[in-house]
Amino acid sequence: MGLRDDASLLILTSLAGGPKHGYAMIEDIASITGMRLGPGTLYGAIGRLEAEGMIEALESDDRRRPYQITPQGLRQLEAEIGGMKGLIATGLRRLKRA
Repeated sequence: MGLRDDASLLILTSLAGGPKHGYAMIEDIASITGMRLGPGTLYGAIGRLEAEGMIEALESDDRRRPYQITPQGLRQLEAEIGGMKGLIATGLRRLKRA
């Protein structure tokens, strides 16, 4: 099953670098893309990813809840990136001809 949105892909990419709570994911994604996800977008995607078994919440004494990517989430991220490689290669070839 493919990811439903870019936010999910960005969250999995962020968590592939290690567990993070929501604000840390927002900051990490902003440093990677220059784009800041809004809290509603972030937490909506987190809820979907958690329900699909792609990420899981970790226990914490802090009020901020950290999340980590699961093995299933890593496999999905690898598949998504693999598909993007083909798209990028095709796009670059076509740009050279344009």
